[in-house]
Amino acid sequence: MSGNSNPYQSQIDQIDQKIKDNQKLLNDPDLKELAESEIKNLEQQKKTLEEAAAKMEQAKQASQTSAQSFSNCILEIRGGTGGDEAKIWATDLERMYTRFAEKIGLKIEYLDDLVFKLKGKGTIKDKTLTSYQIFKFESGVHRVQRVPTTESQGRIHTSTASVAVLPEVPKTAVTIREEDLEWQFIRSSGAGGQSVNKTSSAVRLTHKPSNISVSARSERKQFRNREIALELLRAQLWEIEEEKRQKELGDARSAIGRNMRAEKIRTYNFPQNRVTDHRIHKSWYNLESILEGNLEEIVTLLHSSLS
Repeated sequence: MSGNSNPYQSQIDQIDQKIKDNQKLLNDPDLKELAESEIKNLEQQKKTLEEAAAKMEQAKQASQTSAQSFSNCILEIRGGTGGDEAKIWATDLERMYTRFAEKIGLKIEYLDDLVFKLKGKGTIKDKTLTSYQIFKFESGVHRVQRVPTTESQGRIHTSTASVAVLPEVPKTAVTIREEDLEWQFIRSSGAGGQSVNKTSSAVRLTHKPSNISVSARSERKQFRNREIALELLRAQLWEIEEEKRQKELGDARSAIGRNMRAEKIRTYNFPQNRVTDHRIHKSWYNLESILEGNLEEIVTLLHSSLS
């Protein structure tokens, strides 16, 4: 393990030096017993530090391996502060992402309102990446500054929406106990509310230990909505565990790369035609084009800066 990747290495090096210093005293009859005791104590300290370093490295490798193995991803967009304007902004972001996904060859599967899965691989700048690899840096709070269509005085409003990019997690990656689940079944309306499903096909699932609730209503068959709800729950539980792992690692770079839901990552300023990514301190002055799904330049730069 290299010193650069082991935060305990400097302490281990110091202990090694102290052991050497004490070994020199072993030939002195008056100091031999004290030196032997000190060496034993130092070797125990060194062992403890090496075990901690090994555990950290294993956790880091497990986190990196799991993230690299994910292919498809789920995008969940929620309107934040700003009332109705925040809801409109959330749908604008959905349109931006789905247009971008279509342009680079990904398949889109709608799971619920403002929740959809991106499947397959896409090509950006002659580089082929999985859906999760492409979108993983989009998690966080997206802020918009503009004059809402409902604003009669022409005042600029600030609204937000949060984006969560969750990997499609294999069933074996997260343990979910049936006794921890609470299911609700409700009737689901059809497209545009024109038709009403006479069976209770839509589902709402609550995970009692974490109090996480997810819903699924895109499918006409209840069992498919149940599968989707479990899939959404697995992804969110994985996200919680991954954030715990990153916190334990104390790896600031990995934390920035993952982007927590509450972290403000980007501002879209309409009056100035500017999009700014706050993590890499970079601005683009083609806001309308970006909202039309032209995200290649942003995504490429994020990958080179945060990966």
